[in-house]
Amino acid sequence: MNWPGFLALNGAWLFTLLAPLIIFYFLKLRRPRMEIPSLALWRSVLNDRRVNAPFQKFKRNLLLLLQVLLLVCLALAAMQPFWPSGADRARYLPILIDTSASMAALDTAGGKSRLDAAKEEIRQLIDNLLPDQKLSLIAVSSTARRLTDFTDNKRILRDALEQVEITPVVSRLEDALRMTQALARTVQIETVVLYTDGNVPAEIDFELPFQLNYQKLPSAGQNIGITAINARRSGERWDIFVRIDGSKEAQMTAGVQLLHNGKPADDEVISLEPGQSQRIVFHVDAEGAAALEVRLKPDAFDSLASDNVVYLDLPVSRPLTVYCPPDLTSYRHALGGLAEITLFPDEEGKSTASSYDLLISDRKSDAAIDAAVAMFVGVVPEDLSKLVKVDSGSAEVIDWQRSAPLLQHVLLTDVQIAEQPVSAEGAGDRDYEELGYEILAQGRAGPLILKRDDSGRPTFYLLFHTDRSTLPFRVGFPILVNNAVQLAQQQAGLSEARGQSTGLLASRILKPDTGYRITDPDGKTTDARSNAEGLLAGVPAPGVGRYTISEGGRDAASVGVSLLASSESSLASVDRLQFREVGVGAASTMLKSDRPLWPLFAIFGFVLLLVEWWYFQRRPSGMPTP
Repeated sequence: MNWPGFLALNGAWLFTLLAPLIIFYFLKLRRPRMEIPSLALWRSVLNDRRVNAPFQKFKRNLLLLLQVLLLVCLALAAMQPFWPSGADRARYLPILIDTSASMAALDTAGGKSRLDAAKEEIRQLIDNLLPDQKLSLIAVSSTARRLTDFTDNKRILRDALEQVEITPVVSRLEDALRMTQALARTVQIETVVLYTDGNVPAEIDFELPFQLNYQKLPSAGQNIGITAINARRSGERWDIFVRIDGSKEAQMTAGVQLLHNGKPADDEVISLEPGQSQRIVFHVDAEGAAALEVRLKPDAFDSLASDNVVYLDLPVSRPLTVYCPPDLTSYRHALGGLAEITLFPDEEGKSTASSYDLLISDRKSDAAIDAAVAMFVGVVPEDLSKLVKVDSGSAEVIDWQRSAPLLQHVLLTDVQIAEQPVSAEGAGDRDYEELGYEILAQGRAGPLILKRDDSGRPTFYLLFHTDRSTLPFRVGFPILVNNAVQLAQQQAGLSEARGQSTGLLASRILKPDTGYRITDPDGKTTDARSNAEGLLAGVPAPGVGRYTISEGGRDAASVGVSLLASSESSLASVDRLQFREVGVGAASTMLKSDRPLWPLFAIFGFVLLLVEWWYFQRRPSGMPTP
C-alpha cells in the first residue's frame, strides 16, 4: 500500500500557529462591573468565568473548531502532499510523442485518433505534475522536434501539446533518442517516456543510456491505402501501376478512380481480404506532360485518410539527347540502332543543344558539357591522377558488380584490354571511396570502371579505352551502351516515373543560383535557392498534396506528393523494441503519475473560510428582522 508523501515538510511549522489560536480562547474576558436587579444570571456568569479560566475545560465552540480546521488545511497544503502512483518518479522527464502518419488513424468512425489518445494521457501527466518535476515535450516523425525545454509551467506545456499535429511521414526514433541523449548531458535523465501506436521499426540502431518507458496506445480500426504508384513507358502509352495494401483487420471493397489532368479517366473496383495487397494497372496515352491523381474510395469505415489519394507526374515525351564525338564510331554505331535518340554532333557536325541527357566521350575537355549522365572512356579523373595511372601492357577483368545498372547483363569474362590501369603503391579501395568513387569493375593491378555521383548526376569512368580492347566486338558492348541510355532515360524521367513520397521533394535541375518559392498544399510558402549547377534539393515536403515551385511569380514546376508507405497504411505495430544491447517491451498498463493532494486541502480550507464567515456574520436567533 502506498502512503501519501510530502514535498515540503518545512511547511509543518504552520501547525505551531494552533497554540496561539487556542491560547486566545483561554484568555479571560474583561467585563465591566454592573449592578443587576436579579441573581438569576449568576449561573451564566459563573459558567463564563470557568470557560475563560486557564486549564479549565471550556465549552464547545464551533467558531474555534472551524478556525482550527482551516489552519490545519493551510498547513497541510503548504507541505504539498501527494499520493504516489508506485512508479519511480523522475525529476526531469522527456516525453516523446509519435506524430507519424499512422497516429492519425481513428479507432471508430467519428472517434478519436491515436494522437488524441496520446494527448489525453500526457495531459494527465501535466495536470499531476509535482513542483519538483519538469517535462520536455519532443515530437517524433521522420525526424525530431523539441517543443519545450524542461519546464514545470503547466500553461506552456498544455499550449505546446495542443499545437502538436500529425506529419504524414514514416516514423523513425533515432533522431529523437539522440536528441534526448544530448539533453542528458545538461540534466540528469533517468527515464524517457514514448507514446506511440507501435508502428515503428522493431530494430533501432541506438544504445540506450537511460530507461525507456514504451507506452503503446490501443490499436486503431481497419484501414486500406495506396502504398505505391509508378509508370513505365510502353511505346505510345504509359502503363500506370498502383498497389493497394490493407491492415490485418481490413476486409472491404473499394472504388479506385484515376484522374488525368483533373478529369476522371478510368475506374476500378477491388476487394481486399485481411492483410492482402492488390495491384491495378491503368493506361494513359503518352501525349505530353500529365498530372495524374488516383483516389481510393472504401465502402466501409477506413481509419486513415492520408493514404487514400496519390499523385504522379508524367514528363513530356521527347527523344533522348546524346552527345558522342564523331571519332567514337563504335559507340555512335551502337547508339544509331536505338529508337527515340537524337545524336549529337549531327551529320553536319553541329551540336545545337545546350545540355544533354547522355554524354559519352573520350576527351577530358568534354567534362564541361552539361549532361544528366556521363560516361568517359579512357579518361582518368584529375583527382585520381595520384592514385592510378594507365601503363602499357595487358589487363583483364577479374571481378565486377553484376547488379550495377550500367553492367547488368554485360559479360566481361575474357575481355582483353591492351592497356593496364595500375593503382599507386599502398592505394586501396578505401582511398577511392574517400574521394567519392565506387569501383564497378576491378582488374589485377587496379580498378577498371568507376562511378561517381556529382549532385545527383552519375558519371562513369572506363579507365581503359574500349577501342584498345575486345569489348566492342562482344555481345556485351551494345548491352553496355543500351544500359547507359536507359540510365539517362530514367534520370530524365522519359522511361519511368515514380510517385513522390512525403519528407523531402526530389532534387531537380532548374536555373543555376536562382531563388525559388515553394507553396505547399496548405498555402504556406518556403524559400529555397538552387546551387551553381542549378540543383534544387533539400526542400521539405511534410504534407500530402501538390507543391508549386515558382520563380519570379511564374510557376517553374508542380509536384504531387503522397504518403506511399506500406508500413504506415498497414497500421502494423510491434510489442518490443530491440536496441543494440537491450530490448524494451511495451508497458502492460498506461503510465500513472503521482497525484498532488494540496489542491484538495486548499479548496477545503477555502470552503471552511466561507463557513466561518457565514457563521460569524449570521443574525443571532431571536433577533427581530428590521
